[in-house]
Amino acid sequence: MGVLDGILVADFSRVLAGPLASMTLGDLGADVVKVEPPEGDDTRAFVPPADDRGRATYYLTVNRNKRSVVLDLKDEGDLALARELADRADILIENYRPDTMGRFGLDYDSVSKGNPGIVYCSISGFGENGGRHLPGFDPLVEAVSGLMSVTGQPDGEPTKVGVAVVDVMTGQNAVISILAALLARDETGRGQKVSVNLLSTALAATENHGSSYLATGISPSRTGNVHSSVAPFETFSTSEGPMMVCAGNQREFAHLLEALELEELADDERFRTNADRVANRDALHELISAHIGSRSRDDWVELFHEKGVPAGPVNSIEAGFELAEKLGLDPIDETDGTRSPASPLGLTETPTETRSGPPGLDEHGDEIRAWLGGS
Repeated sequence: MGVLDGILVADFSRVLAGPLASMTLGDLGADVVKVEPPEGDDTRAFVPPADDRGRATYYLTVNRNKRSVVLDLKDEGDLALARELADRADILIENYRPDTMGRFGLDYDSVSKGNPGIVYCSISGFGENGGRHLPGFDPLVEAVSGLMSVTGQPDGEPTKVGVAVVDVMTGQNAVISILAALLARDETGRGQKVSVNLLSTALAATENHGSSYLATGISPSRTGNVHSSVAPFETFSTSEGPMMVCAGNQREFAHLLEALELEELADDERFRTNADRVANRDALHELISAHIGSRSRDDWVELFHEKGVPAGPVNSIEAGFELAEKLGLDPIDETDGTRSPASPLGLTETPTETRSGPPGLDEHGDEIRAWLGGS
C-alpha cells in the first residue's frame, strides 16, 4: 500500500498545477476524486496532440490514479454531494478564481467548520491579497515575474520555457505543503489552509538570479546557453548538433583541457580562475569551439565522460526518454493503454504505484454519487 493509503482527496482543480498535485498524491496511494463540471476539465479539449483514442495528451499526463465525477455546482443536488465530499475528505485542492468556492459554501472557512481536520489547498496565480482577482497563466507569470527576461539569447527576444515550468513547480510546492500539513495534523489533530501561487513560485525559482538582484540591485540579463557565474558551462556546436559542457570547478576544467589537448590554457592568465574565465568567456568559447569540430559529438561525449567532464548532447524529448531507459530509470508509465511520464519519486518502502489510468469524464460518477448520497 502507498504511504497515503486511506487518505481521501477532493480534487476541484483543473488544467495543470492542481491536477499535478492531486495526481502525485494519488501516486503515493491517496484516493483522489476528480470533481469536474459538465464540460469536463479544460485540458480534455487541449488538442492536438491526441493519442490513438483521440484523448488530449495534455489531460492524460496529470490525471492518472483518479476517479472522475461530474458535479454541477449550480445544481442543488450536485452541490450537496460536493459538500458531502468536502466533509469526508482529508485534503481538498482547488484553483478557481477567488470567491468562487465561497459562493458555493466550499471555501476553507465553511468546510473546516464541519471538517476541522481538512487540509485545504488553494492554488492561485498571484496570491489572495492584491492579486487575488488577476488571472494566472504560466506564460503570463513567466513574463511578469522576470523569469522570461533571463531566458533566451542575449540578442533575441525574451523567451518562455518550453514547458509550463511555473505550473509544474507550483504543483510540486502544493504537494510539499500538503504533506507538511498532514504531518502537522498527526501532531495537533487539526488541518489547515495551504496557499501557493504561481508568482511566488516563479520568484523563488529565479534562485541565483533573484539573489543577485537582491544583493546588488541590478536585474540580471539573458545569457543564452551560458551560465552567468561559471565558465565553461555552455553549449558548443558540433557537426552533429549542439552539446552541453559543464566544467563546474578547477578540476573539471583541467580535465576538459586535457581531453581537448589544450593543457597550455591552464597557465593563460585569462583562464586561471573561474572569475577569469567568466570575464573572458567569449575568447575561451572560441578556442574550445575550434577544437570541438575535430571529432563527432558522440566521440566527444564519450571522451569527456572518460576524463570526468560533465557533458552530453542536446537531445530531443524522444532521445531524453531513450537515455533514461538506457540508464534503467523506468521513465514511462503505461497503464490501461495510456503512456505518460512516470512518477519521479523513488521510495524504497512505500513506492509510488499506478492503479488506474486517467479516467473518462464522469467514468465513476454513478458509484461516487451513490457513495456520497448514502445509497
